[in-house]
Amino acid sequence: MSGLLPSETESRPVDGDGSDVRVLPLDDDEAAQLINCLASDTARSTFSALQEDAATASELADAVGTSLQNVRHHLDNLRDASLVRVVGTRYSVKGREMKVYAPTRDSLVVCVGGEAELGRAFE
Repeated sequence: MSGLLPSETESRPVDGDGSDVRVLPLDDDEAAQLINCLASDTARSTFSALQEDAATASELADAVGTSLQNVRHHLDNLRDASLVRVVGTRYSVKGREMKVYAPTRDSLVVCVGGEAELGRAFE
């Protein structure tokens, strides 16, 4: 069974579709960052809105019903956790360049236990 699933924080393609699965032990710093950035209702709503379609921060603020500054804060956290990426730019009616955000194509699994337990789980 060790050849079927990735171990520790390894990434592997899934079914040849170009996406990856990241597996993190619960006590990993990256898992903690991920959990912390999704702890807020606004962060989860922002991330969910991006599952529908790529959007700018101002479009997300309108969709989620919060301030632009709040959405930008959560987008920064989601980017730091590698859940969201910039996929392009659009121009506002005032001619300002705006980043367009979309979710990363990675799937993510957070496993209970430390790295030692995680390694044994995939043996």
